[in-house]
Amino acid sequence: MNEFEKNVQSKRNDAVDSAVGFIVSFGFFATMFIIATVIHFVGA
Repeated sequence: MNEFEKNVQSKRNDAVDSAVGFIVSFGFFATMFIIATVIHFVGA
């Protein structure tokens, strides 16, 4: 076993971290889409 496997910095589940990253990035792009749609309809 190497030194990094014995002394881990974070013992949290990786699935939770990846889910949070997915939700944050999805929320960002959904917000951009909503803003662009509102601008499209206001400008038309």
